Amino acid sequence: MTNPIKKIAVLTSGGDAPGMNAGIRAVVRTALANGIEPYGVKNGFQGLVENEIEKLNHQSVANCIQRGGTILKTKRYDEFKDPAVRQKAVDVLQQHEIDALVVLGGDGSFRGAKLLAEQSNIKTVGIPCTIDNDIMGTPYTIGFDTARNTALTAIDRIRDTAFSHSVNFLVEVMGRASGFLAMDVGLAGGAEFVMIPELATSTEQLIERISSRSRMKLGSIIVVAEADEAGRSFNISKDIKKAIDIDYKVCVIGHTQRGGTPTVHDRKVASLMGYNAVKFLMAGQSNKMIGYDDEVCFVTDFPSIEAGSRTLTNEQLFEINNILCDI
Repeated sequence: MTNPIKKIAVLTSGGDAPGMNAGIRAVVRTALANGIEPYGVKNGFQGLVENEIEKLNHQSVANCIQRGGTILKTKRYDEFKDPAVRQKAVDVLQQHEIDALVVLGGDGSFRGAKLLAEQSNIKTVGIPCTIDNDIMGTPYTIGFDTARNTALTAIDRIRDTAFSHSVNFLVEVMGRASGFLAMDVGLAGGAEFVMIPELATSTEQLIERISSRSRMKLGSIIVVAEADEAGRSFNISKDIKKAIDIDYKVCVIGHTQRGGTPTVHDRKVASLMGYNAVKFLMAGQSNKMIGYDDEVCFVTDFPSIEAGSRTLTNEQLFEINNILCDI
């Protein structure tokens, strides 16, 4: 029989993602509904080591569900890889008599949670939060829907200028080493072409494709995934100009994709994940993360370091976009 959990802490780590606050709110209020004391940790794992912990209540998470970012603040903290540093975190949690920890973040954050669980008797559960949607083990991560809607709004506005002035644009979106964000906004935004790392297209191939247009375009948009090289669109634009003397203006949407009011979908999924994180901990689960697929939350192992990031495998989306864009 598992020991009952009396106190749960929650922290956010790594990059922020819209919907994190909805997840925090769900963890806190689900804990309170089950007679568990919730605690918030400021500034991620660094704040945990430095004892930045405070008791939370219903009011602590009031009026935050619609806010982007994270009310608990977040930081990256490479020092947590050190067992001696992690032991300081264990000591802090034990000092507060905290039994379990919920970590909202991505791959790096989950590695920290996994190592903490293996080093101590602290139970840990992760809630996947990243706009890149690239965590192995779950088809969806909190923040992705908001980010793609933010990027799509930008593309729609850029299109107004592109066609008013007969101008071509390269629009670069985030996504780290995956193309989920670029593929979705490219397809939904009517992009002439989408460049993603999973289906590597060289600049030479892109130039050949542009040159083989079946009709004169009044303006066009190509969506480019950053592919671990933010700003690469500027070099692509220069290469196109040099090869076929066509100007492509560059718009790097950047970190605007990480902010803003979370969508209905992200608020809903974050709320479900936060609720289930507490419930799975109460059921004795630990050293796991919450996944989400087709309206259902499930518990699964943290991704292994060797597994790398999840990447887009649906090549049909790429083919569909090529047909619909009518290049």
